Amino acid sequence: MTRALLGLLAALAAFAGASAATAADVVVHAGRLIDGTGGPVRERVSVVIRDERIAAVEPGFVTPAGARVVDLSRATVLPGLIDSHTHVTYRRGGFAERLTGSDMEDVLKATGNVRKLLMAGFTSIRNLGAEGGTDLALKKAIARGDVPGPRMWISLEYLGPTGGPTDPRAGIDESWHNDDWGHSVVDGPEAAIREVRDHKRRGADLIKILPSGAVGVPGDSTNPQAKLMTDDEIRAVVDTAHGLGMKVAAHAHSKAAIDAALRLGADSIEHGAYGDAESFRLYKARGAFLVPTVLVPQLVAERADQRPSIGGPSPAEKARIVVDQLRGMFREANRAGVKIAFGTDVTGLVPFDGSAREFKVMTDLGMSPAGAILTATRNAAELIGSPDIGAVAPGRYADLIAVAGDPLKDITELERVAFVMKGGAVVRDDLTARPAPP
Repeated sequence: MTRALLGLLAALAAFAGASAATAADVVVHAGRLIDGTGGPVRERVSVVIRDERIAAVEPGFVTPAGARVVDLSRATVLPGLIDSHTHVTYRRGGFAERLTGSDMEDVLKATGNVRKLLMAGFTSIRNLGAEGGTDLALKKAIARGDVPGPRMWISLEYLGPTGGPTDPRAGIDESWHNDDWGHSVVDGPEAAIREVRDHKRRGADLIKILPSGAVGVPGDSTNPQAKLMTDDEIRAVVDTAHGLGMKVAAHAHSKAAIDAALRLGADSIEHGAYGDAESFRLYKARGAFLVPTVLVPQLVAERADQRPSIGGPSPAEKARIVVDQLRGMFREANRAGVKIAFGTDVTGLVPFDGSAREFKVMTDLGMSPAGAILTATRNAAELIGSPDIGAVAPGRYADLIAVAGDPLKDITELERVAFVMKGGAVVRDDLTARPAPP
């Protein structure tokens, strides 16, 4: 090797060292670290951040030259939380609001919803169902930095058959019409294939289908225990989506819909109330996730029904029936070792800054606090399919949260997130300015 080449290599090495020293401009000193991988809690750890990603996780409190220190040495640090089932642009209020509201109003209101989620520690979400491209517009606005909010993976409109929960005309006077109603009703495999391809073209990250009835929609035709999509329709969606690199989330309460969606390759079952031991074996054989969303139907069941039933059972009546089934199913699925990802089905019934209440419901039903945390970190990241989120590890986005106490001892600590960092930028800090205890 020539002297000139040796000199060049030395200069490059010196430049690289200098870059490392100056680029690692933030270091978080974590008193306790729950890293989201399932490993043991670590005490006194430094998370070194370069630009928007984690460069290193080192033992002890170290401070690279020139780095700015974020002192969380008296707090518990975790990865940013992930909600795998949200509806941030959902229009609540029944038929009147559906017919008098607008997509523009929805997306403007949603800017506040996503900000609340972010400030509560949810730095990533899957949004499973929105009309008129509102979720796509919101995702782009967040990515540009126009609106503070979590990273978003979106499904656009959910897909289902005529007369099912995805049909905007179900239960209303046939004379009503809206030119924006579309992209949500599929009858037959050809229609399913066409809509999946169109969703991909328009910017969807994944596809959501409703092969069963729903709790939150009035009427007998949307009975949660019914299977509404044919196997051929489900297969067409799954095969087309997978061929395009998209995952499929299947809203399914009935056992028939759950088992069919799992056999045909759905990546997650949302809710899954009537799943049983046979269903749990299918989850495990297929590597699919359960996203149980227990809190919302529990709250619906607890509330008085203020809306009249239209042509059949009301949402509150359905929720009263489903909630006990859902809770029992969750217990058994957890015992059976089904992979569970955190999801709330948050639409505003639970305040968008109250999504972490789902953790307490999960632990009350027998899941350990450590297991509940993994559902919103490692498991949810695996479900989404992103290697960039869900853990405090080199190469991941520097999405961090912190709480004052220990969520492994009291899971409700996650309802009191006091520090949030997204992509290396601090967006909430109610911790580092606190005086040290006497």
